[in-house]
Amino acid sequence: MHQRLATGLAASAMALVAVTATATAASAAPADKPQVLSSWTQTSASSYNTWVAARANQSAWSAYAFDWSTDYCSTSPDNPFGFPFATSCARHDFGYRNYKAAGSFDANKSRLDSMLYADLGRVCANYSGATKVSCDSTAWTYYQAVKAFG
Repeated sequence: MHQRLATGLAASAMALVAVTATATAASAAPADKPQVLSSWTQTSASSYNTWVAARANQSAWSAYAFDWSTDYCSTSPDNPFGFPFATSCARHDFGYRNYKAAGSFDANKSRLDSMLYADLGRVCANYSGATKVSCDSTAWTYYQAVKAFG
């Protein structure tokens, strides 16, 4: 009787392990998540554009369990002097939050801060004259703030 009970318990335990392993594998993020995250957090315009497209279609990326939350430019204005910095700040938040979750924030912080500065520079490229100078100065200030305090 004891041998039969032990055999039944062992079989049940093995079945539970198999079900748990299958459920864990099914809920795990795809293996290429680090590569996708990296490709969306580079300083290039193509990286920015790819991230903006993905952000607009987040449900297509749900298996990756990315953190898309943002407070935009935190305590700084999202549109200082009318310059639309909010999307650049959102991408910066995306990088910070997801690299922190991956446990590799310190190794990527400098690039993420440079990414923000490049994104803000692309915003400023839409202006000319004194307005562009003002935008560039504001972008530099935002970059220095995240570099020091981000």
